[in-house]
Amino acid sequence: MLEDAIKRMIRRDGAVTFERFMEMALYMPEHGYYMSGRQVIGPEGDFYTSPHLHPVFGWVLAVQLDEMRSLLGEPGGFTIVEVGAGRGFLSDGIISYIRRELGWGDGWHYVIVERNPGVRRVQEETLSEHEGIVEWVSSLGETGRFRGCVVSNELLDSFPVHVIQMDDVFCEVYVDVTDDGFRERLGDLSTPELVDYIDRYRIPRTAGYRTEVNLRIRGFLEEVSRILAEGFVMTIDYGYPFWEYYAEERSRGTLLCYHRHACNEDPYQNVGQQDITAHVNFSALRDWGEETGLKTVGYCSQGTFLVSLGIDRILSGLLDADPGFQSEIPKIKGLLLGMGDTHKVMIQYKGDRALRGLRGFELRNRLNLL
Repeated sequence: MLEDAIKRMIRRDGAVTFERFMEMALYMPEHGYYMSGRQVIGPEGDFYTSPHLHPVFGWVLAVQLDEMRSLLGEPGGFTIVEVGAGRGFLSDGIISYIRRELGWGDGWHYVIVERNPGVRRVQEETLSEHEGIVEWVSSLGETGRFRGCVVSNELLDSFPVHVIQMDDVFCEVYVDVTDDGFRERLGDLSTPELVDYIDRYRIPRTAGYRTEVNLRIRGFLEEVSRILAEGFVMTIDYGYPFWEYYAEERSRGTLLCYHRHACNEDPYQNVGQQDITAHVNFSALRDWGEETGLKTVGYCSQGTFLVSLGIDRILSGLLDADPGFQSEIPKIKGLLLGMGDTHKVMIQYKGDRALRGLRGFELRNRLNLL
């Protein structure tokens, strides 16, 4: 049992940072939440993502990818790399629309980064119609250098985070064990990077203020920049600019857990059986991207992004072809309203081209808010 294994390790080696606890709870081989092979997304799982509401989500993203491909030009090919593809629904939507409506010729392919063999088997089943187009790797580094776009949907929120709390000074939350289970205690910050982050993003020094810091995003962007010869990074996730994330009134942070479609705030229950997430600081995503050679070209809400890309035109065409499609509209509303408000889209670019903008940000580009 994962919980017992973590407790044994802590008793043997001492208390661990919350970041290390979260990493074990989610990613420990065979037993962590994302590594166990159990279904975590969808009706039988613990939560939904946008591609589970309707495949039109992938269709519309394909429109943006089509523009990116045109901007880069044909020579050199175009590769779409998706990290954290879940059950493969987003991949299927994107590839199906490219093949059915956009008619891309040769010189492109789709790579999924997936280190869980059980999840990969599910993806292979979902994407069986696209044999020859899709390939799998277990890490980003295995892709080699390429031109194209790195896509992630609700990936960064699942990266392990440091939890910090203001006492007389900022302290870090560590996880220890007692006879009754896990317990938290405060200790020194585990890395100087936290000191720099606290100052850079002006985290309130109010007594008792508690929040999260996701430092792993920096490493992810560095790795992406190393392998991306030229192209884009499309990130879709829930989060805020730093000034909204670290507002004084958000004094308990954003850490949440999901189990059987119910939300709770206790990461120490159902260990290995529930998701643990924290919102994304999109200002840090922009800043660290710039430092690694990724220029931010657009940022807005998911709903605005989809409307800019013509989701209404796609839906009108579907309704004209089949009036019965009207029954699907309630599902699609969630892409524009619920998740359409909470989820943000950021696109970054690596290369020397002078880009005037992307279609997904024609209605609204909120870079000024970051």
